[in-house]
Amino acid sequence: MFKKWMLVLMALLVALSLAIPASAAETANDLDARYRDDDGDLTADAPLDPKDWENPDVLVFADAPLEDVAEFRTIYAGFLDFLSQKTGKKVEYRVLDTNSGGIEDMRAGRLHLASFSTGATCYAVNLAGYVPIAVKGDEKSFQGYRLIVLVKSDSPIQDLEDLRGKKVAHTSPTSNSGHIAAVALFPQEGLTPGEDYEIVFAGNHEKAILGVGTGEYEAACVGSSLFERVVSGGDAREADYRIVWESSTFPTSSFGYAHDLHPELVGKIKEAFFEYRFTPSMIKTFGGMDRFSPITYLRDEKVARLIAGAGGEKFDEAGLKVMAEAENQALEKKKAKP
Repeated sequence: MFKKWMLVLMALLVALSLAIPASAAETANDLDARYRDDDGDLTADAPLDPKDWENPDVLVFADAPLEDVAEFRTIYAGFLDFLSQKTGKKVEYRVLDTNSGGIEDMRAGRLHLASFSTGATCYAVNLAGYVPIAVKGDEKSFQGYRLIVLVKSDSPIQDLEDLRGKKVAHTSPTSNSGHIAAVALFPQEGLTPGEDYEIVFAGNHEKAILGVGTGEYEAACVGSSLFERVVSGGDAREADYRIVWESSTFPTSSFGYAHDLHPELVGKIKEAFFEYRFTPSMIKTFGGMDRFSPITYLRDEKVARLIAGAGGEKFDEAGLKVMAEAENQALEKKKAKP
């Protein structure tokens, strides 16, 4: 039944994307008024006046919120050196406390390069002039993931219907696989998150996965690639879990730059991303992926935008405020834990 529903849904989304003009189909993805999009690719164009092009001495590159900052600083070290050599700039790597904070930083000019989760990417594009150019991938394609619903292997829960009245972990309000996709897709299966079951934001995918393992949550909505990473890292045993539902494939977190960077600098940044090949530690961490694969926001993030729009998501200031409040609450909850 699930496969049948997903085939119908995806067919409808494709039909909509072909039949509806871009101006109508993308109403949930309008750029902030401060940005231009003369080429119609849904991302902000570089400023017309060269005096507005930014060419900083230090490129600030921020990663999406992570648990082990030191580990990822080490994992990215080779790429950061390569990026520095290509651009002739010093590169400062940091990890965001929240996606909403990163969006504000890029909008204010404090952030030049970033990785945003799928759910946060659309907000960053619309409100911060973020231009996604890559996702992790290999020589064949870019890396994808699915929304999966995890339960303990001995749980009585067998399908979505069994989630009624339960306590289910979502990761964060900005996560596509950990929240947005569930809100959009589950009603197609007759289940409304937040009404038919209690949503508890765990903070990130790892916490949600481990929370199911400890019994803190009865089920969790997480990204399949994140579950694979937690298992391969030895933090959880695959045999202790069951997948009771899964979606079709979404692109993973994007990598991109601020729209107002000098065009020559942007060219060097793109060269660095697409020429670099991952180190063995990166390949292991990123599930066998060995490079940054090029994407376009217009084409490759389209299904994610349409699903988010179907779920009522609007990538505007009001949505960013809601995101920030939820993320800050999760951050305070995390800090309060002993």
